[in-house]
Amino acid sequence: MTTPVEAPEPDLLNTAEMPETAEAPATPVHPWLSLKPERFQLLRLTALPAERETGLRPLRFVRLGRVERNSKAESFLRLSIDLPGQKTRKEINALEVWADHQTLELRFNPDLPLQTDPANRGIGRFLFALVAQWASKHWNHYTVASQPLLIKHAPNDAARLRRDHALQAQGFSVTYDDAVQMSATCSVGRVSQLHSDWNTSKVTVIDTLESAVMLQEADKKLNEQNARINKLVEQVESLRREDGTLRFTITILAVFAVFQAALLIWIATR
Repeated sequence: MTTPVEAPEPDLLNTAEMPETAEAPATPVHPWLSLKPERFQLLRLTALPAERETGLRPLRFVRLGRVERNSKAESFLRLSIDLPGQKTRKEINALEVWADHQTLELRFNPDLPLQTDPANRGIGRFLFALVAQWASKHWNHYTVASQPLLIKHAPNDAARLRRDHALQAQGFSVTYDDAVQMSATCSVGRVSQLHSDWNTSKVTVIDTLESAVMLQEADKKLNEQNARINKLVEQVESLRREDGTLRFTITILAVFAVFQAALLIWIATR
């Protein structure tokens, strides 16, 4: 009688024949995106009247950072605004632009319109104007890619109107895709149609010599104020000493008057 041979159990530990899960290749990050600013300038944000939406708008000084790279295939420019003593997210006050020399096209960073802090101080128009100056030097005939405008950056009608006004002032056209104005597209024909000016009454570039003069004048005024404060302190101390002397004299006279009155009463009653 032949003994039946049992089929071998599958080897659960042997995974050589098991199909491997294919992983999606990671999207390579362009090395220029990790570059840090290399050139800096000082900007003055002029003091403006307070507004209901943005609040107080005092005089502020901020720093403009700039980094640029060029190759045969493309060119890259990033502009960023740093606020002294304030940490902001990397997407705040930053504008990136790419010039594609193969397709002859200019592309802005996809997160348009750029988020600015402090808001409503002319920073957005200023950065777009610098980009227009940079691109018009060599690529005035390039086309500018159209981009959608994100509604999350315009939470109310006032913010949306400020955004549209700033873009239109720099040569862009804002087209709404729906009747409720929730979806919009920002477009412009060519680089030559971008405006390279900005509201200089809001943002002013300060060169090194001018900043040195400002510091010198501020130091001079500070010394003058310290001299006035010291003089006033001396006057207060002098008045305080005189006040103490007068108080002592008045106290002595009051005691002497009481003594005289008591003496007269004593003489009269004897």
